[in-house]
Amino acid sequence: MTVYRKMTKMLLIMILLAAVAFPVNVFAATGDTISIDFDSSAKVELTVGQTPKQIKVYASLEGSSSKRDVTAASTWVSSNTNVVTVLNGLLKPVATGTAMITATYNNAVATLEVSVTHPYKELTLEYSSGGNYKLGDSEETLQVKAKATGGESATSVKEVSADADWSSSNAGVLTVDDGQITLVGEGTATITAKYKGLTASFKAEVGLPYSAIVLKVKDATDVVQELELLVGDDPVELTAMTQATESSKEESVTGLAEWSSSNESVATVKAGTITVLASGKTVIKASYLGVSKAVDVYVRSPYEAILLTPSDDQTLFLGESLKVMAKMRNAANSTQNQSADATWTSDNQLAVTVAKDATASADAAAATVTAKAVGSAVIKAENLGVSKTLKVTVYPTITDLTLEKSEQEMYTSDTLTLPKVSGTKLDGTKLDISPEIVWTSANNEIAEIKDGKLAAVKAGTVTITGKIKKGNVSLPGSEVRAKSVELKVTVLNKVLILIGPEDGLGLVIGEEQPLPSVNAVLENGDELDVSGTIAWEVTGTNAVIKQIASGKVIKGLTKGTATLKGTYANKTISIPVTIEQKVVKLVVEPATLELNVKASKTIKVTGFFANGKSANFSGGMDWESSNPEVAAVKGTSVKAMAEGTATLTGSYQGITATVKVTVVPKLVKLTVNESKLALAAGSSQSVVVTALYDTGKTANVTGSVVWTSSKPSVAKVNASGTITAVSKGTTSIKGKWNNKTVTVSVTVK
Repeated sequence: MTVYRKMTKMLLIMILLAAVAFPVNVFAATGDTISIDFDSSAKVELTVGQTPKQIKVYASLEGSSSKRDVTAASTWVSSNTNVVTVLNGLLKPVATGTAMITATYNNAVATLEVSVTHPYKELTLEYSSGGNYKLGDSEETLQVKAKATGGESATSVKEVSADADWSSSNAGVLTVDDGQITLVGEGTATITAKYKGLTASFKAEVGLPYSAIVLKVKDATDVVQELELLVGDDPVELTAMTQATESSKEESVTGLAEWSSSNESVATVKAGTITVLASGKTVIKASYLGVSKAVDVYVRSPYEAILLTPSDDQTLFLGESLKVMAKMRNAANSTQNQSADATWTSDNQLAVTVAKDATASADAAAATVTAKAVGSAVIKAENLGVSKTLKVTVYPTITDLTLEKSEQEMYTSDTLTLPKVSGTKLDGTKLDISPEIVWTSANNEIAEIKDGKLAAVKAGTVTITGKIKKGNVSLPGSEVRAKSVELKVTVLNKVLILIGPEDGLGLVIGEEQPLPSVNAVLENGDELDVSGTIAWEVTGTNAVIKQIASGKVIKGLTKGTATLKGTYANKTISIPVTIEQKVVKLVVEPATLELNVKASKTIKVTGFFANGKSANFSGGMDWESSNPEVAAVKGTSVKAMAEGTATLTGSYQGITATVKVTVVPKLVKLTVNESKLALAAGSSQSVVVTALYDTGKTANVTGSVVWTSSKPSVAKVNASGTITAVSKGTTSIKGKWNNKTVTVSVTVK
């Protein structure tokens, strides 16, 4: 027992010594706090009047990789409650300034800086020249200042140019960075600055300080339009002059301008000084502050050029040769024959050779070009730094010419490629020599050769002849050069439109019908009946085109539809075809019509086929009126025009039907001459009834009226309208005709 007490005592002493010698966290138990941290260590910026901001603090615990939210359990302190207050991590801005926020949890401490400012409520831009600038303006003129109201106080103003976000709506006119404008070109652009949610902008216009640049040769007054220089000339100095306005003095910007040469192998330029290097063309350009001026510079050799005769490319047949002369331009409008002095070469001597004629005089000197083998070569004449070339093509021996076709048909205003021409070689094979053929027309008013093609002018027939180019061949030339080919060209008037029947064709199964008539309207306005020459074809198997002794006809085969197509010249016409069974009877309803003026009525026609079936053919009758002034017909509708009679006649499949139409005026009302009568018993009196029509016409219809008496014992009436009093009393006499009535009141005394 004693030993146990001694050991316990020693153990307690050792624990106390260890607690003194080492920090608590060295031997921290699992779950003890190591440290605490805010959810963000960044400085917090708040604005006066803003909604309070919540921040959180998390504790790192011994033995755990995760962090615990200890925001509510921590002790919070603000170093300056006049700036910002804090409650359980909720920051509330009070006034401008800074404060340190401290959170404490289980002896662990974390701090965070908080800055409070007043809100920025206005952003303004300060700029010079009213936003109007010119290329070349100074940096000071191009400075824009952005100023924001707010921050330290509600009314304080702070320049924020360096902190604002700047932009330009047109980078091709200007750019802007930290308020510094860089001008790029002429035009307009909107400069915009953004800061703390505020935006300010203005429209800037960039102009050119000068209207133009003119170039002059140094110490000269005339403006340079172009320069003609020779290889070896001394450098030429140009000056670049500008004017702000027409009335201002010219100013030299030669040293300030940017100079360039489009072809530095011909000439270079530096500060306006042009140095010639070789013959050719270059464009010298001076640019300054958005304006520029260019001048064409032509550099020639001391001898202007070599001219070859012939000058264009040549074609030879095997064994042929030609003379080529080289002349040099040594001055304006002056040439010298330099054939003897020139160096002549062929780049393919296997095909073509060239040799100077050593025996000819200086004026008559030339070089002889000879075709040696099939192929091509470039012949070059060179002298005193200038040269000229021509291409020579060698064809094999050709014995004959063949045209791919002998006749051509075309329409006015058409343009066609000329036909292919082949040459027959010694071995009998063909060679296309179309490019070597020159064509001529016997009559250019009908057809002409234009831009290498055959062009039709007006209707007619003409012969076009093709021959091999004559060239400059030394005689004797190849025999094929004397041969030619001929093309017969027929030019037709172009058809604008084909006019056929307005409606489609109707065929009866098994019956034949002549093909429709067609007229062609030509480009010159003439109208031509082409019924006999138009080419017809029919689609489908329901109908067929058949040749009979009198010509071609179309025959219906089976019930259905088809399309008849006719082609003449450059146009095609399509006509719909309907094939039906044979109709044996037509029934018209009504067969007779009585209409009032301006009234209309529809006619129905029923057709009965041989098989007993029927169909409505009302729309296919093509009705005609014998008297359109009385009754007009259109489609299936008849309209009464005026009083009278007319007969409508129509047919279908050769069966004729008629409708008799009678047009009468419309009865408007009946009137009686006496509407009230007072009679003595035994006496009589006649009345007259008049009919009034919509045409204004009137008629006495008394004899046609049907009379009745409501009390025959008082008064009676006969067919002629005579009323006889019988006995004392009153009665009503009524007359009726064509659904109209009149009434006569009768009193018998």
